[in-house]
Amino acid sequence: MDLRRGLASAEAQARLHADGPNLLKEVKPPSALRILVNQLKSLVVLLLAGAGVAAFAFGEWLNGTAIVTVLVINTLIGFISELRARRSMEALRRLGCLRTTVRRDGRVREVAAEELVRGDLVLSEAGDVITADMRLVEASKLEVDESTLTGESVPVAKSVEAVAADTSLADRSCMLSKGTAITRGTAEAIVVATGMSTELGGIARLVVEAAEETTPLEKRLALLGARLIWIVGLIAVFTTAVGVAGGKPLQLMIETGVALAVAAIPEGLPIVATLALARGMARMARRHALVNRLSAVETLGATTVIFTDKTGTLTENRMQVRHLAFAGVDGELTRVLTSELVGQLANGPAGGQALTTAARAPAESHRGWLTPSTAPREIVEAIVLCNNATLAPGERRGIGDPMEVALLDLGAQVEIERDELLERFPEVREEAFDTESLMMATVHRADGGYRFAVKGAAEAVLRASTSILTAGGEEQPLAQEDRDRWLGMVDDLASEGLRLLAAARRTAASADAAPYEGLTFLGLLGLADPPRAEVRAALKACRTAGIRVVMVTGDHAGTARSIARAVELVDDEAPPVVLGRELEALGELAAGAREELLARPVFARVTPQQKLELIATYQHKGHIVAMTGDGINDAPALRKADIGVAMGMRGTQVAREAADMVLTDDAFASIVHAVEQGRIIFDNIRRFVIYLLSCNVSEILVVSLAAMAGGELPLLPLQILFLNLVTDVFPALALAYGEGDPAILKRPPRDPEEPLITRRGWLTTAGYGIVLGVSVLASFHLARSELGYSARQAVTVSFLTLAFAQLWHVFNMRSPGSDLLRNEITRNLWVWSALALCTVLLLAAVYLPVLRTVLGTQPPGPAGWGLVGLLGAVPLALGQAWIALRGARSDAATRGEAPGAAGITPPTD
Repeated sequence: MDLRRGLASAEAQARLHADGPNLLKEVKPPSALRILVNQLKSLVVLLLAGAGVAAFAFGEWLNGTAIVTVLVINTLIGFISELRARRSMEALRRLGCLRTTVRRDGRVREVAAEELVRGDLVLSEAGDVITADMRLVEASKLEVDESTLTGESVPVAKSVEAVAADTSLADRSCMLSKGTAITRGTAEAIVVATGMSTELGGIARLVVEAAEETTPLEKRLALLGARLIWIVGLIAVFTTAVGVAGGKPLQLMIETGVALAVAAIPEGLPIVATLALARGMARMARRHALVNRLSAVETLGATTVIFTDKTGTLTENRMQVRHLAFAGVDGELTRVLTSELVGQLANGPAGGQALTTAARAPAESHRGWLTPSTAPREIVEAIVLCNNATLAPGERRGIGDPMEVALLDLGAQVEIERDELLERFPEVREEAFDTESLMMATVHRADGGYRFAVKGAAEAVLRASTSILTAGGEEQPLAQEDRDRWLGMVDDLASEGLRLLAAARRTAASADAAPYEGLTFLGLLGLADPPRAEVRAALKACRTAGIRVVMVTGDHAGTARSIARAVELVDDEAPPVVLGRELEALGELAAGAREELLARPVFARVTPQQKLELIATYQHKGHIVAMTGDGINDAPALRKADIGVAMGMRGTQVAREAADMVLTDDAFASIVHAVEQGRIIFDNIRRFVIYLLSCNVSEILVVSLAAMAGGELPLLPLQILFLNLVTDVFPALALAYGEGDPAILKRPPRDPEEPLITRRGWLTTAGYGIVLGVSVLASFHLARSELGYSARQAVTVSFLTLAFAQLWHVFNMRSPGSDLLRNEITRNLWVWSALALCTVLLLAAVYLPVLRTVLGTQPPGPAGWGLVGLLGAVPLALGQAWIALRGARSDAATRGEAPGAAGITPPTD
């Protein structure tokens, strides 16, 4: 195979068809049958089944059939909800597939990792995850993390030298294995095995089933449900015993006790949690945030600090070279706008008016400054040679690092093409960029010797340079005072928001000479990356939400401050930018000075290790930290952060796999939207739980108080089951699908240690339950005493009163301070749909002969309906009054509250 061309596309397709996709055998998600069976394992189902058996045993065939019907409907609701939620989450996870850079048909392109085939030539660099087993053909400073296969935590060096066929996996230095990650250097390798034929595939065969992730929220819900089962079970037994002692039929009280227990248990809690999480994940995906781990969804809502990098997150990541700075004929510092450089080509300057200089030289001294002997041309050639990106033929877009694409684009505009240069100066080897040297070099054959093209951080290149090339093509010694002048130019350009890059060259007799010694400095390039338009609004939303945003970048302090000002993260009077070296003595500072340093909003020239320490410091102070990252060196910090956020467009595969969330558009605003969804999900679940529990408390009070008083039961067993199916399930599910409070980002973050239901939440639940229960008992008493209704007709009135009171109670879930008619509940179309459906079902329960017979109802008549409407509205009226009272509190207290029924309080409450 020709390594310069790679596989032909037709051959790749044939091999893909023959070998199949490059995928490991996946652990099958639970089948529909298994999900259905799981619905039958709950204690609730057992209680319903027990009630049905009891009914059949007493010869109550109608009641038994009705209970079985309720059992089937309950099971189907849980089954359909969980099936849809799981399928939607699986579809979301499939969106984040890996891409791999290959050379096919002589062109570099990106393909889905699953489309790799044997014989593909893969191009990889630091941060890439290896997606198939490969044999190295080229390598530069290559080190690979093979801990996933060998358990060795230290990265291992790789080379192209062959090893024996029987060499152990850990010692195969010329091989790259699927699932490992490149930590340093670059590589070209040929795929030798894909899918289950790889070393990782052999291990995958041993994996029978992966553990299913359970979020802390789901665990809390399951624990809450388990505790309620025992509490309500005791209440049901007590109620049954008291009723029998009071002369009620044993059969009736057993059925009532079981029905009461079933109705009081919020069996939908795990289902609604899964639905709410899945719904939130889908909304996040639509706003360009893919969640890798379910637990991240609930943690997002508690985020208090966001560490954000600069490039591509606060800026557009559309790099363009704006300025060149080089030494004039007499060594003076000269700045040139690259827009004029493009107009020059190789014919000399169009005029001196476009030049801006620190010390302007005479215009005639610049003539011919793009001829082969001049510094500007040498700069462009160096950055084009020392480059790993590729430019699409005839276009300005490319594959690779955006900065390197911008450098190639500049070369193409002045007709300096990389392919043509490589024909004149064939590449021999590459010294990959690393965080120690902050430079990269490529080595080329030239004029019987070797030419080194170098680019990197301005400070590093200046430090390694001993001479400088002038515009006249002469090399002059580079004294320390000259370095200081150039560093001043670096500060000037950086203060304008430009990203700085320096270029240098060296000639040597050997390709193995030290690449970063005795360099000739060529000049600086200033690249501009404009801030994203939506960042200002997103930062303002964070401030309103009580979330602190801190820029943490490895870039120059001047550049960081300029961008921070542009996006209004800081103003002109903001404290100085903190440099990474200042963090090294953080532990030695006095407490006050340390707090003052950490309170600053911009950190520059920060190393990956310092990012890690910053995160730990903030976490130690009780903060929930979200952090953005894109490089392999960010992976430890992404894992350390409470929410690791990787860049999907420019981020390395290692960073994406280490993160909890991946941004498909790399935009900071997407993080803010994700935080908002995290808060909404938690609030929706609280709303659902409070609503459901308060309804269940009312049912317990109605039946247990009537039984203990020895009077008639206001509700029959099947009516309780019907309410559990209708007025509990559908409105509660609608709450879980709500769009949330529009003002949710105007509240401070919740305390992550705060329980799902706070003390105020439990009091609110009990209060609503009591109001609902009293309204029902009052309606039953008035129907019997004032309207003279029969027992069956009075029971129908109390049944309808409770049903409609619970339906209208859903509007008590709005936030304090929200508008009475326009709020997050009234805008929820799912709520209105649920109310409409439940109303139809309740009317059917009264007027449809079959249901009327089963449920023991009777049309209540105009007076009865009037009583239902009046007393059914009492809980709604009292609830709205309570919410209005809470909304009238001080702004600080109001901002700390969540939905009125949910009992959400600020962390400081």
